[in-house]
Amino acid sequence: MKNIAIFGSTGSIGKNTIAVIKNAPEKFKVKILVAKNDVQTLISQALELNPEFVVIENSEHFEELKNALKNLKNCQVFCGFEAILDVAKIHCDLMISAIVGSAGMLPTLNAIRAKTNIALANKESLVCAGNFLKKEALENSVSIIPIDSEHNAIFQIFENDNLDLIDEIILTASGGPFFNSAKKFSEITVAEALKHPNWQMGAKISIDSATMMNKGLEMIEAFYLFPISKKQIKILVHPQSIIHGIVNYADGSTLAMMSLPDMQVPISHAINYPNRMKIKHQKLDLAKLQKLEFFEADENKFLSLKICREVLEVEGNAPAILNASNEIAVERFLKSQITFDKIPQIVAETLNKIPYKKLDSIDEVMLNDKLAREFAKNLNL
Repeated sequence: MKNIAIFGSTGSIGKNTIAVIKNAPEKFKVKILVAKNDVQTLISQALELNPEFVVIENSEHFEELKNALKNLKNCQVFCGFEAILDVAKIHCDLMISAIVGSAGMLPTLNAIRAKTNIALANKESLVCAGNFLKKEALENSVSIIPIDSEHNAIFQIFENDNLDLIDEIILTASGGPFFNSAKKFSEITVAEALKHPNWQMGAKISIDSATMMNKGLEMIEAFYLFPISKKQIKILVHPQSIIHGIVNYADGSTLAMMSLPDMQVPISHAINYPNRMKIKHQKLDLAKLQKLEFFEADENKFLSLKICREVLEVEGNAPAILNASNEIAVERFLKSQITFDKIPQIVAETLNKIPYKKLDSIDEVMLNDKLAREFAKNLNL
């Protein structure tokens, strides 16, 4: 039986992970549940799963959580970010790293140091500190298995080895709600940006998908996940979201991983790896689909892609600045403080104003994250 820690249990990835686990409860024991604010969902999950540790970041909900779980046997309840860092040090067989944004980086690092294997949905960890997390994972003999559908697809194809014969990998993108839209980006509303055509996701990742920043971040993540060069990573818009990843080989062969847009598929693969298990899912029927479309990504329309490619080239503190400024810009847009078109502009201006430097530690990553947030919060364009 695998002991599982779910960091970000009340979000989309966390809920889907629990749904997958229910397919084979004899195989998994949820040992740790961690959430930020959604105390009601966290209470329901804890009462159902009876974990050993439950943590909510927002201390305002602590008393309610503690009282609701007081009759659970052998369950300890904590609050605050320091508590999240502490429970991440408890060894489990697998951590679901699904805390949104760079806030997930330090818990993931602590889990790696506890020799816990990582099922990674928090792409920001690798974007901001890829070299450091990879080094720690290697030193602690920890596997990092991607949950993002695109990276999980590439991971599954890479199980076939022949890594020295890879020509390129292709991450597919739905294009979000505005790929074929002629509407001015300055006129896009929050409600419109949150309406993803294929996936049900949280607010932050939905906005990132709409700006295509999400795909740019995934491009950077892919570089740290896989043994490839920067020039071997391509983006292709695929509106149907059926093919999630493609690998082109030097002998002319192309392998693709296909499934319906359902996050339970890559989650099931990640938590069962290196095995597979049966889950309840809708069967992919290609005859009903009839067509699969592919388009080049327009980096002039979606500036986030161009920015991310430039950041990948220089590395250093640029990825941390990119990610932090984007998180702030998305937050400001969701609060209707800026227009949609200002999101990549804030990111670009923050990158321009904070001096470039190479990073030597996680502490320096966090410092640049803080600097970028402060700058982006006060930036008026």
